[in-house]
Amino acid sequence: MELQTQITIKATPQTVWHVLTNFENYSWNPFIKKIEGEAQLGKKIKVELGGMKFKPEVLKFEPKKEFRWKGKLFIRGIFDGEHYFILEEKEMGTTLFIHG
Repeated sequence: MELQTQITIKATPQTVWHVLTNFENYSWNPFIKKIEGEAQLGKKIKVELGGMKFKPEVLKFEPKKEFRWKGKLFIRGIFDGEHYFILEEKEMGTTLFIHG
């Protein structure tokens, strides 16, 4: 099952990336309450999502392009969840922001 949304933002990918990865002041997404740690490929970060806390592994961290992680809940392989943010540069300084 996959849930995906997208929106065109009137800002450059650099500006959107800065907001997306500013973990100390994370307030743009009401579902993701908190992110802590250093997002590096293969490392774990701490995420508080809708009342649940878990430590997903960073699968991709490509500045101004994509941030993706995979978390596990209870039984490995059954309740795994992958979360991603993809930024695509568009015309006139806008960004297509894909979130899934």
